[in-house]
Amino acid sequence: MIWLICTLLLFLLEVVYFRIADRCNIIDKPNLRSSHTVVTLRGGGIVFLFGAWLYTAFFGFTYPWFLVGLTLVALISFVDDIHSLPDSVRLVAQFAAMFMMFQQFGILNWHDWWIVVVALVVCVGIINAYNFMDGINGITGGYSLAVLLPLIYMNYKTGFVAMPFLYIVGLSLLVFCFFNFRKKAKCFAGDVGSITIAFILLFALGLLILKTQDFSYIVFLAVYGADTVLTICHRIRLHENLGEAHRKHAYQLMANELGIAHVNVSLLYMSVQLAISFGMIFIPVNHYLYLCGIIVLLFVAYIVFMKKNYWRHEQYLKSRQS
Repeated sequence: MIWLICTLLLFLLEVVYFRIADRCNIIDKPNLRSSHTVVTLRGGGIVFLFGAWLYTAFFGFTYPWFLVGLTLVALISFVDDIHSLPDSVRLVAQFAAMFMMFQQFGILNWHDWWIVVVALVVCVGIINAYNFMDGINGITGGYSLAVLLPLIYMNYKTGFVAMPFLYIVGLSLLVFCFFNFRKKAKCFAGDVGSITIAFILLFALGLLILKTQDFSYIVFLAVYGADTVLTICHRIRLHENLGEAHRKHAYQLMANELGIAHVNVSLLYMSVQLAISFGMIFIPVNHYLYLCGIIVLLFVAYIVFMKKNYWRHEQYLKSRQS
């Protein structure tokens, strides 16, 4: 009964938000980076924050520092969706929220302050990379489910986080996917959605890594990681301004230049990540050796794909200039 109530409340809260977004003109207009052509409601991913609040309401204030950090980063991201904020404001809020997450982890040790600083920079980079990858229908919701499912399985084995927390996250993802994982999306996640779900999944993944003392579980984010890192390297090689909008991610080339349906591209990313994650869990091989092998395979696949298809994107750029 409690899960039915939570599901209904999440649907209700999402629909109420749609009414507010429509009335307040919180929309996503197509731009040079966009893979869509129709004005669509933005910020539907706020349902992930609603899910975290519902977990607290029904199951108690289990992770107070995490919830405060999540709320801070979500609200700043939501404001940024409505009115663009300076990068400095967003980054300060993200570092502050991540610091609160580390406080929840119980790993703030001033004797190893440099490790904390490095970890903060890496984690803030991860949640922003997650945001960069939010560009087509279904990819944020679908990929997040692909990250969540192995986390749920590992939680059955090791018990690193309260299971109802992961279930609530799963329900909020399913509600969002109902409106977004389709040919014509009702809403987009917005920065509030992609940043928030990245923060939530990174929290769960961090707890798993701390519980097992096995950093190789970062492979649960391998597909996004490879696409993001190699796209940044590609843009640096092209002497581009990394702060400018672009459409050079592999998934963007698939959806735009190759004309593959958004839903199919999202399913591809989701399926590859699921295969990699459960391969890590079930294949009897050294985890770090497996991680290195996956990184090499993804890097090779990316390079081969770009060598074969990037010329199409160059033609697109020439057509816009002409």
